[in-house]
Amino acid sequence: MSGLKTLRTRIKSVKNTRQITKTMKMVAAAKVRRARTAVEAARPYAQKLSEVLANLSGGSAGGPLLMTGRKQVKAVRLIVIGTDRGLCGGLNSNLLKAAYVAINQQQSAGRTVQLVAVGRKIRDAFKSTHKNLLVASHTDMGRMVEVEHAQTIAAEALAAFEAGEVDEVHVLYSAMQSMLTQTPTQQQIIPFSSEAEQDSEPLLRATPEYEPGEEEVLAKLLPLNLNMQVFSAMLDTQASEHAARMSAMDSATRNAGEMIKRLSLQYNRSRQAAITKELIEIISGAEAL
Repeated sequence: MSGLKTLRTRIKSVKNTRQITKTMKMVAAAKVRRARTAVEAARPYAQKLSEVLANLSGGSAGGPLLMTGRKQVKAVRLIVIGTDRGLCGGLNSNLLKAAYVAINQQQSAGRTVQLVAVGRKIRDAFKSTHKNLLVASHTDMGRMVEVEHAQTIAAEALAAFEAGEVDEVHVLYSAMQSMLTQTPTQQQIIPFSSEAEQDSEPLLRATPEYEPGEEEVLAKLLPLNLNMQVFSAMLDTQASEHAARMSAMDSATRNAGEMIKRLSLQYNRSRQAAITKELIEIISGAEAL
């Protein structure tokens, strides 16, 4: 009977776990809707800002250092945006794999790499593998991404670039392709890159004139664009986190249900065997009398 008691305890424990994972799935589903709304709300502003900067970069031969960059790239800063919490599938591990590939590529090219970790999971991993490259970390930023968080990260990167500590800054984040697919994506944010705009077909349109002047406009818009790119990457990662957690908790709930079925079947068979054994003993005892 001790075996039956053990099975009952396991079934009860798995049922409690299933209830927890089911609740976490529902919470993640509610959060991912809000996160996707925030991403979609920020996207038009970021796209239009990039278009204006791409227009300005195409119309001027020179420009600020933040746009033209340095001729020789000796040091690169990689900002990896992950999560503070786990239980979100392979989101953080996929980001780390992409980060390790990027680090090896830059070091193979003879460049120095600086790492900035956003999220406790990324920070803890880098402390174990690349502690000597980790220059800053940002964790425990609350349930919702705020513009102030992105401004802080962007300001540190800009200060390092202006001081000559780094020549390029890249951000690595998880882009939410769908509820089931989150893809690690690397984007150069310093100096400003207008590759996407250059790849598109040219349109016949009027050339705008800027006041007070293109140089002054660029000086204002480039730091603003930097903040926006980091903010968009953080929003995208947050949406990916909730989507990945919802998918992971859905799988955990289904696995718990299957385990409960197996344990219940095992419990019923063991109980039936115990009852059959007792009946045999009673019948055997009666025949002996």
